[in-house]
Amino acid sequence: MRGDGHGDQLDEQLRAALSLADLTMEQLWTRYFALGGEAGPTEVDAFLHGLAELPVRQRDILAHAVNERLGEQAPIRRVPYSRVTRDASLDNRTLRALVGLIEGTHLVPPDRLPAVAAAAGGALNLDLTIYLIDYGQRALHPYPADDGLAPLAVDTTLAGRAFRLVQATPVRGEHGRRLWVPLLDGVERLGVLEVVPRDNTDLNDPGLRVQCRWLATLLGHLITINTELGDSIDAVRMQRPRTTASELIWQLLPPLTSGMGNFVLAGMLEPCYEIGGDTFDYSMSQTTAWLAIFDAVGHTLDSGLIAAAALAAYRGTRRAGHGLDEQARAIDETIAHHFPGGSFVTGVLAELDLTSGRLRYINAGHPRPLLLRSGKIVKALGQGHRRPFGLGVSTVVPGTETLQTADWLVLFTDGITEARDDDGRFFGEARLVDFLEREAAAGHPPPETVRRLIHAVMAHQNGVLQDDATVLLARWLATPGDGVDHEVPDPFERSRHAPD
Repeated sequence: MRGDGHGDQLDEQLRAALSLADLTMEQLWTRYFALGGEAGPTEVDAFLHGLAELPVRQRDILAHAVNERLGEQAPIRRVPYSRVTRDASLDNRTLRALVGLIEGTHLVPPDRLPAVAAAAGGALNLDLTIYLIDYGQRALHPYPADDGLAPLAVDTTLAGRAFRLVQATPVRGEHGRRLWVPLLDGVERLGVLEVVPRDNTDLNDPGLRVQCRWLATLLGHLITINTELGDSIDAVRMQRPRTTASELIWQLLPPLTSGMGNFVLAGMLEPCYEIGGDTFDYSMSQTTAWLAIFDAVGHTLDSGLIAAAALAAYRGTRRAGHGLDEQARAIDETIAHHFPGGSFVTGVLAELDLTSGRLRYINAGHPRPLLLRSGKIVKALGQGHRRPFGLGVSTVVPGTETLQTADWLVLFTDGITEARDDDGRFFGEARLVDFLEREAAAGHPPPETVRRLIHAVMAHQNGVLQDDATVLLARWLATPGDGVDHEVPDPFERSRHAPD
């Protein structure tokens, strides 16, 4: 194909490896494109059948896509690259950089983290700069904030594109060469890492991408851990002070995004600096996911206290191994005892079997959850109704639903649908349904859909909400390897491979 025996041999090895990778042509091209591949599906297909050529760089990106898949199955299998690349193994230099990052943050304040990260990057001949997402998820802010760099808008910059798509984004221009790498803790998006090679390493170099993935993954964990140890990280992410009620709620929230092999969820609250009575929670095991969303009456500090009490009662009962009925009873009794006088909380408690997709739920006077299937809202879940929590213990038969693979479950508070514009028009459920279906058609994963939804609600109300607006999206896939044809790929597949 390329006219040299070595190239022909490499291409044959790639085709042989592809037969072991268990990828369809569409799946292979999706992985290749996510890694920066430029050839179209037809060109790649022709190359694999010996009918066309690919440039060396594109061939190596394709080989890397296959290697990632083989690495998931059996790390010892590898397709060789055409060029000399960075060593992606844990050689002495790479190991020193990662160990230096860990040891450098031991027994030091959080504001030392950027300097330690810079030293780790220097050990790999890279210049690193940390950008953190603000809590409103509108801009990426340099950390530390006093280094003279300007914030970068999420919706209009290449750094923002890397954040939105959870995909490493190379940049070559008049201002130099750099790689924007998503900063993740698990699947939670924390910001981006600007990586500038000090040498002439190609930005698509597989070894460079692997080193960046290791650095960004470890740094993401360290940012999350260090957020609890000081105020410097929060000071960058907070654009203005929170109210007391909002501070209380934020300290009780789980990570806004989480997931495991076949389950991903994401949530967001607005106004993020004045939130008072809305909150949500979740927990996951290998077989079960538990979800809850609450909306306490009122918009004062008392609302925050009531929501916090409901959340604590729910968590304590759930962690003790009790089911939906006991969870609801504990919330009822806690609110009635500690907040007499008619205080109440609306909410939804849900339990999803991750092996079968069977959902059980209780709705305590809350907006009905929506079910999104194949890009369309197919129903509002209308079973399991009871009075709001705190207005007396009531028994109810939980509602049930069986999810299909790639279904989305949408929980939200009335601040979403009842947001009003200047003419008094509600955002409304019809507008919410239309928005969700358009996002599904665009292929946006739950975290990006949540971000865009909250911003759409804020824009509808000209940036000033009369009520808290909260949304929690969950997406379930039938267990991998069960023989089910997964027509819709895992929305975090690119995040696992993003820096590569």
